[in-house]
Amino acid sequence: MLSALVQLGAPQEIDEGVLLGYPTGRDIPDRRLVVGPGARLRSGTVLYEGSVIGAGFQTGHNVVVREENRIGDHVSIWSNSVVDYGCVIGHRVKIHTGVYVAQFTVIEDDVFLAPGVIITNDIHPGCPESKRCMKGPTIRRGSQVGGNVTLLPYVEIGEFALIGAGSVVTKDIPARSVAYGNPARVVCRIDDLTCETGLTDKPYR
Repeated sequence: MLSALVQLGAPQEIDEGVLLGYPTGRDIPDRRLVVGPGARLRSGTVLYEGSVIGAGFQTGHNVVVREENRIGDHVSIWSNSVVDYGCVIGHRVKIHTGVYVAQFTVIEDDVFLAPGVIITNDIHPGCPESKRCMKGPTIRRGSQVGGNVTLLPYVEIGEFALIGAGSVVTKDIPARSVAYGNPARVVCRIDDLTCETGLTDKPYR
């Protein structure tokens, strides 16, 4: 399916079974879907109308990107992941398998989200006024978020922070910090980490 409101930069590699410009039920001011050159879109991908996506965009299978998203260059979203509407995603971001990115989340350049990351945005689920205060986390440049981490609404992950697998992040994490647990607590800085395999003196710089 290819809507007349879809603008694709050449070249593209698009599998059968990809839906481009899927209509949203929301009233949005600009329904154009713009995808930059060099995209690789695998079967089952659904890109809604009303988003702008940069060059070199890649998806796995069964990826959904909702409307009114702004996505930078060379972003990868792997299989069975969902980016809900109204998000801002920077350049060279990698979103692994089975990730959910809630509405109004900000993800800066060079962030990595491991498999199973869940990002939330609603501090009062079920409240009639909840839509008025929805806000996802802000994940700053170069942060690494481990597998099956849950990020609560409004939290900020500082630049180059590392969040350990299985953590539940309930408050802001400072830049260059290592945090894990439920709730996640800062345990050290990335500068303190060493490589157990001996391949490098510093795994994070």
